[in-house]
Amino acid sequence: MNSAPTRIVLADDQDDIRSGFRLVLDSQPDMTVIGEAADGAAALELARRLRPDVVLADIRMPGIDGLELTRRLAGPDVAHPTRVIVVTTFDLDDYVHTALHNGASGFLLKRSGPTLLIEGVRAAMAGDALISPQITVRLLRRLTAPPAPAPGPAPGAGQGAGAGPLTHREQDIVRLVARGRTNTQIGDELFISPGTVKTHIANIQTKLGTANRVGIAAWAWQTGLAVPEP
Repeated sequence: MNSAPTRIVLADDQDDIRSGFRLVLDSQPDMTVIGEAADGAAALELARRLRPDVVLADIRMPGIDGLELTRRLAGPDVAHPTRVIVVTTFDLDDYVHTALHNGASGFLLKRSGPTLLIEGVRAAMAGDALISPQITVRLLRRLTAPPAPAPGPAPGAGQGAGAGPLTHREQDIVRLVARGRTNTQIGDELFISPGTVKTHIANIQTKLGTANRVGIAAWAWQTGLAVPEP
């Protein structure tokens, strides 16, 4: 593969966290850390100067916090947005909701481990968004639960903004996306390749009118297609 590695900036006020992330990411042949910042203002300046492919941002930083940093780098009013992945220790509060609305390309817990960190960067580069599986079920159910049932197709019917109802296979994939499974994990569970999963997810996004797997998961919990695992 001759493509240039993904260029990453780390924004976290803890030196040991930045060092750990750098160690993990620099170990990947397709990634390189090009800068570090210990506060939000420095991260904003660094990102605007270096134009990285991805910024990993903690939430609680001095000055500009990670949520405001996300809005300034990736928000809907940004002419040339930068992919921002929020990486934090806090799982069940309004931080996730705000981060995603501010344009975040993922929301990961620091305790999720190096594999998910790497997958999160690759998902962001693919135009997707990854949420730590530990929080997907609890958080999306709370954030997207409708106040009352609305008339219309039964949950799982899959009526969206695009091309008709979801197939049974697509519904299976939606349920697994809503539980925070990666493409590889979905493929393993359904005995299909990750590439096939990716194609199904693209079709699902078209049918539902969503931008990424976060929108798919939110739709699944809102309609009742996704239910908690026993």
